[in-house]
Amino acid sequence: MEEKFKLDNQLCFRLYTASRLLTQVYNPLLSEHGLTYPRYLVLMVLWEKDAMPVNDIAKRLYLETNTVTPLLKRMEEEGLLTRSKGTEDGRQMIVRLTEKGISMREHLSCVPDKAGAAVLCESVTPETVPELFRQLDNIILKLSSQ
Repeated sequence: MEEKFKLDNQLCFRLYTASRLLTQVYNPLLSEHGLTYPRYLVLMVLWEKDAMPVNDIAKRLYLETNTVTPLLKRMEEEGLLTRSKGTEDGRQMIVRLTEKGISMREHLSCVPDKAGAAVLCESVTPETVPELFRQLDNIILKLSSQ
């Protein structure tokens, strides 16, 4: 068998597996607050900058708008955010956190540290994480521009 077809030689498999396993670390931390990992990501985007158009949230998450819209609708039903038409452009939907959505930040304050600690190992240390981020950011930039 050619080396290029071996599963262990596939970067995509390693990235997929690492992502899936890291998401499994997040699940119990988030589920006790009624959140899924995608909902947590939306909250993180809005904690950085509230009152964002749906399109901007989708871009920030590298997702399509039609993927984000049902997620936002469910989060609105749960009282985490509101969606309203933009004042400048009535076609735009602006997403804002509610008090409940804002307060989730405090409830989830331990999540980044716990999830981060889960990936630390011999080769991934607090000192090497910035370089790992740089490498992953370069991969994401390259792939998103294709």
